Amino acid sequence: MNRILFLFICFTSIASFGQNTYQIAILKYNGGGDWYANPTALPNLIAFSNENIGTNINQEPATVEVGSSDIFNYPFLHMTGHGNVVFNASERENLRNYLLAGGFLHIDDNYGMDPFVRTEIRKVFPEADLVELPTNHPIFHGKYEFKNGLPKIHEHDASPSQAFGIVIDGRLVLLYTFESDIGDGWEDAEVHNDSEQIRLKALQMGANILEYVFTN
Repeated sequence: MNRILFLFICFTSIASFGQNTYQIAILKYNGGGDWYANPTALPNLIAFSNENIGTNINQEPATVEVGSSDIFNYPFLHMTGHGNVVFNASERENLRNYLLAGGFLHIDDNYGMDPFVRTEIRKVFPEADLVELPTNHPIFHGKYEFKNGLPKIHEHDASPSQAFGIVIDGRLVLLYTFESDIGDGWEDAEVHNDSEQIRLKALQMGANILEYVFTN
């Protein structure tokens, strides 16, 4: 798919927020990391968002490889896991072209991805740094209010949760959620035995992310 057609699809999705059905995708990557982690997370987030913020996203997310031209079929990609992430040169170019053309990537560190994510993203965008999003960023103040920024869902290192982004020409093209494990909070309740309060907080933040992507 060429960039012009992809941009048309993205803009159509934004304009028809809550009207036409569209699909989002899980990003499959190489390097040995478990890209398939949290299998119930994205379907649960989709169901929550469709019910509560007026999206009309296909209930079943697609799976797409980072080097495939098929990524241009999806305006939103979600990536997670615990370990190693490696993009080869053609995959980096493909992902960069996708993001510059209007696509969006959300990376959620499920614990252990951080050094690999930072290394690979630096190769994708050598001219742009991952910057921490301030608590007044609109992504925290959509349908649901998070005055303190990204919520803490799971505790690992007693470190604060942080949201980082890549901003190109004033547009947030990539969101990296770190030390939050927000995707665990989207999973079925029995997977992590999170309280309803914790799960709701995670789902609300996820809905804010989708709302931001499709209305900005």
